[in-house]
Amino acid sequence: MRISELSRRSGVAVPTIKYYLREGILPPGERTSPNQARYDDGHVHRLRFVRALIEVGGLSVATVREVLARIDSDEANLDLRLGTVQKALLPSTDGLSGPAQEAAEQEVVNLLEEYGYRYFRDHPAIASLANVMVAAQALGHNRFAEHLRRYVAVMPQVGVIDIDYIEQARTIDHMLESVVVGTVLGDTAIAAVRRLAQTSESAKRFPPRGSETPGP
Repeated sequence: MRISELSRRSGVAVPTIKYYLREGILPPGERTSPNQARYDDGHVHRLRFVRALIEVGGLSVATVREVLARIDSDEANLDLRLGTVQKALLPSTDGLSGPAQEAAEQEVVNLLEEYGYRYFRDHPAIASLANVMVAAQALGHNRFAEHLRRYVAVMPQVGVIDIDYIEQARTIDHMLESVVVGTVLGDTAIAAVRRLAQTSESAKRFPPRGSETPGP
């Protein structure tokens, strides 16, 4: 198909498609002339994938490019590829250092060990969690550490759900894509469900006055 048809089927504007081609997010089509190329269903799928990551998942173009580069890697070790794809989705932890950060990271590690987590000490998520704790303490919310403990206690079941989803993939490429979909769209979904759960629990503890009552 030509680029106009690719645009129609994917729902992505032609100028945006050309931008993705320049950025290396979308692989080039098959050249049919110096100014023309032919695209296929793989390009349609890639565009829909990219669109979901950016518009629903909220990723930047730069992050999407890095994630796709790791998905498309020739690395033979599947576990390594899965790990690098997941790490590309985490925020940078550069600059997170100092005594308070180090103490908070150790507190996070202690929590993980207490609840039987298997982990890599240099996983960026540990530094991210510690940074949250440092920020909370700076605001005088020292009790947030106990709040985090409750999160750590319940999240293994979410991990089971996520890995179940990945294991259902039919091919390695589909598995790698499932990591991204499950993580990026999953984060958005979990945040939305969390808001709904907060609304539900709030209505139970602090019943709204008047006629407006959350269902059912």
